[in-house]
Amino acid sequence: MEDERSRVWVLISGTAIGAGLMYLADPDRGNRRRSFARDKIVHIFRMLGEVTGKGIRDLGNRTCGIASEARCAIRPQHISDEVLLDRVRAKIGRAVSHASAIEVTAHNGHVVLFGPVLESEADDLMDAARSTRGVREVESRLETHETGENVPGLQGGSGRIRSRARLLQETWAPGTRLLAGAGGAIALAFPAGNRAVSLPRRTMGAWLFLRAVTNHPVRRVIGLMRGRRAIRLQKIITIHAPVERVFEFWSNPENFARVMEHVQEIHRTGENRFRWTVAGPGGTSISWTSQITRSVPNQLLAWRSAPGSTLRSAGIVRFDSAENSSTRIHLLLSYHPPAGAAGHAVAEIFGVGPKSILDEDLVRVKSLFEHGKTTAHGERVTREQFSA
Repeated sequence: MEDERSRVWVLISGTAIGAGLMYLADPDRGNRRRSFARDKIVHIFRMLGEVTGKGIRDLGNRTCGIASEARCAIRPQHISDEVLLDRVRAKIGRAVSHASAIEVTAHNGHVVLFGPVLESEADDLMDAARSTRGVREVESRLETHETGENVPGLQGGSGRIRSRARLLQETWAPGTRLLAGAGGAIALAFPAGNRAVSLPRRTMGAWLFLRAVTNHPVRRVIGLMRGRRAIRLQKIITIHAPVERVFEFWSNPENFARVMEHVQEIHRTGENRFRWTVAGPGGTSISWTSQITRSVPNQLLAWRSAPGSTLRSAGIVRFDSAENSSTRIHLLLSYHPPAGAAGHAVAEIFGVGPKSILDEDLVRVKSLFEHGKTTAHGERVTREQFSA
């Protein structure tokens, strides 16, 4: 069984490596692809260096803070009443949902709490005040209420802020990223000798390393969590052509298949609905259906992918008339890659990331309007080939 798994893993790895080598060794575009991949790898190493530097500084600052706390615990220093008030207010802000309703006074380490508080939060409030460094005694003059109904000070509010363990937070601090990433890399590089322990250890190491590098929840990185957050791109470009002609071109997405290099095919499937097929990394293709949701002649176009599409995307483009009969295009695009942020990163390394595609294709559209010609799919495309 173990030998069979090893053969399958070798087969998958060999296939992936072979596809990557064929992609980079392409006789027509291999030089450009290799150069682009090299630049991306250099950028990744530079980014890792910056993250490492920030992590080291963050750990140093935290170490100094812990040492300062220890010194103060061993040799208590006099704290002014104003400083103590600020500390207590900051601490209780995370203990109750209506911190603004609580009044605090302090004198020589003696703290008094006034105001209305929910009965379920009273103990947490007192514990937070007692745990503040410099507080010697806490006196409660609080008004506890079972509910906030008919209590002006307990109306509204943004809710209680609960602290979470560092590893459970959505965004990790630089020091946490550095330690977790280093631990994950070590677990991957030096697996345990016992096979029963090796797989869980490698899985945990891969999770820690991926989580630390991206600083996103792993579910989002691999595309299992699709919330409101998406990869967003914004571009503004001016085309020296009347807005009517530019809008007419954009309002028919089938034109893009002839001008945009990475768009393989677009065909209409219904009213304002189009089926897209574009080139993906390593010679793959991605298809999805989009629909135009709003169209204001010569002013605005908006679209989004149809429900259930492999690639979820949405966008809006605005057309503004500029000087000398030019058109200024404002494009905003957001999308959820099929494999999450990891898929986006792979696409960027292979030179088919949405940003690089967008930049290149907009240059082709600009050339088509301003010079009457461009090159796409290895062929020359002229303005006369499109309907007037």
